[in-house]
Amino acid sequence: MSVSAEPVFLRSNAIIEPLVDRFYAWMHTVSPAAASLNLARIQIPLLESRLRDPQPHVAAGTDSPAPGHFADVGEPRGMEVAALLDSIKKDRADMLAFADAVAEAGALLRQHVTGSDLTRLHPKLPAALNGLVELACDPGNQASLRLLEPLLYASPYYDVSRQSIQLSLDTGAERPSILDTPRLPHPDVLDLKIPFTHPGIDELFAARIAPTTLGRLREALELDDARTEQLRRLLTDKPNLSPDRHIEKGGRIRYFGHACLVIQSAGTTIVTDPFISADNRHGDRYTLDDLPDRIDLALITHARPDHLVLETLLQLRTRIGAIVVPRSSRGNLCDPSIGLCLKELGFTVIEVDDFDAVPIPGGRVVATPFLGGHSALDIRAKSTFFVRIAGATIYIGADTSGIDPVVYRYVRNRLGHVDMAFLGMERASAPLARRYQGLSTRPATTVSDSREPSRSDAARAAAIMTELGADEGYLYAMGEESWLGHVVATVHAEDTDQIKQIEEFLGWCSGNGITAGRLFNKREWRW
Repeated sequence: MSVSAEPVFLRSNAIIEPLVDRFYAWMHTVSPAAASLNLARIQIPLLESRLRDPQPHVAAGTDSPAPGHFADVGEPRGMEVAALLDSIKKDRADMLAFADAVAEAGALLRQHVTGSDLTRLHPKLPAALNGLVELACDPGNQASLRLLEPLLYASPYYDVSRQSIQLSLDTGAERPSILDTPRLPHPDVLDLKIPFTHPGIDELFAARIAPTTLGRLREALELDDARTEQLRRLLTDKPNLSPDRHIEKGGRIRYFGHACLVIQSAGTTIVTDPFISADNRHGDRYTLDDLPDRIDLALITHARPDHLVLETLLQLRTRIGAIVVPRSSRGNLCDPSIGLCLKELGFTVIEVDDFDAVPIPGGRVVATPFLGGHSALDIRAKSTFFVRIAGATIYIGADTSGIDPVVYRYVRNRLGHVDMAFLGMERASAPLARRYQGLSTRPATTVSDSREPSRSDAARAAAIMTELGADEGYLYAMGEESWLGHVVATVHAEDTDQIKQIEEFLGWCSGNGITAGRLFNKREWRW
C-alpha cells in the first residue's frame, strides 16, 4: 500500500480559520450588504491607518490580546499590507460602490419630507441599488431603505472569490486577535484559496471521526506536492475520540465553554452556539474530540462572532442535521439574515420566530424572546431557547436581559416549569460606534454611544430566575476561557462591577434555595 493510500485521520488540534479578503469570516464580513459596508468603512481605513502609522497597531497587539480596531500584523510586513489594500480596492470596486450607494441613499432619505410620497425618490437612487432595495415608511412616517436580501447573494456584491481558509495546528498558545487583523501567509499555515462551500473542507473535517487517505484529501482539496506535504502535518494514523462522547440512557449536559452547551439524550444531541476548542492536551476542557459523532440540532442565539462561529460550524457541517436560527427582520441593514447566510454556506437551516417549536424525540425546542443587546438597534435575529429533553427542561438564555421580567412570566405560563436556566452576564461591551459603525447610515454620536447593551446585572438575572421559576441557575457566556482570546477579550479584573454583580446574583440564589454557579472551562450534569 502506498503512503498516500494508507488510512489517516485529522489531528485533534487541527484548526481552520475561514477568511474573507484575509479578514476573519463572521456575519458582518460574509453577508453581502454588511460585508460591503464593513470593507469600505472599517477594513480599508484600518489598513490605511496601519500603513500611515504602524506603531500604534503593533503596540496595541503587543500590550493586549483583546480584540480591537488595530491591525496587528507585525512591523516588517508593511509591503504585504499595502499589496492587500491595493488588491481590495481594485478587485472589490463593485462592493465599494455599493457601500457608497447606501450612504448616498441614506442622505437622500434624510432630506425627504416626513410622510410624503416616496415614488419620486426611486429614480434618484444610485444605480448600484437598482433591483436590490425598496423604499418604505416606518410607523413613524420616516422613510427607510429595505434591502431585498436574497437578491444580494445573486449580485456582484457577494463574491466567493473573496473566501479562503487557513489550516494549522493549535499549539496551545493564545491565538492573536483576529477580528480586525488580516491573516497573512505564514510558513506554518496551509493557505488555500477555496470557497467555504468547497467539498474538500467537508472531506477533511469528516476525517476527525472516519478514516480517509492522503491521496483522497489531496484530490479533494486540489493540492500540489508542496501543499500536500503541509497537509501531511495535520494528519495522524489514529483518531483521539473520547470514548464517552455518547450516552445510552437518561440525559446529560456538558458545558464546552462560553455559550456552548452539548445537551444529550440517548438518541438526540443539541449543541448551543458552537465555539469549541481543538486543543485537548490540558484536560481542563471539552474539545472537538468530546462531541458526539452526530449533532441533530445546533441552536444559534444571535449573530455576534462569539456565538455564530463559522470556524467551528464549518468543521461540523457534515455532522449537523440542521441549524436552528432566529429569523431576521428581512431587509434591515443592521439585521442581516443568519438563515440566508448559512444556507448559502451549505447548511440545512430552520428559521424560527418566538414560540416556534422544533420537535425532537421525546421533547422539543422552542424559540423564546431575547431582550436587549446590540445597543438597542432594531435587530430581531436573536432568540433564547426552551429545550425539553429526556424529561428535563432547560432554558438557554444567552445574553438576554431582564429589563422587562414579565416577558419571562409569559414564557413560563406558555411553556411550563424550568429545571435549569443558563444566563449570560456579559461584560460591558464596546460602544455603538465601534461595534456597528460600518452599518450605520449616519455617524454615531456621544448620545447614541451612551446606549448600554442592556445586559443583565444581578437584579435582572434574579428577576428572570423568579419569573421562570427555575430550580437551578448558571452564569455562562462570560468570555473567560483562554481559547476564546482571538475573538473575545478574556481579561477580568476582580474589582470590576461585573464580578460584584456575579457574586450578588450567586448570593441571591443561595438565599432563595436555588442551586447556582458561575461556569468556566467545563462542567457536566447527568440525570
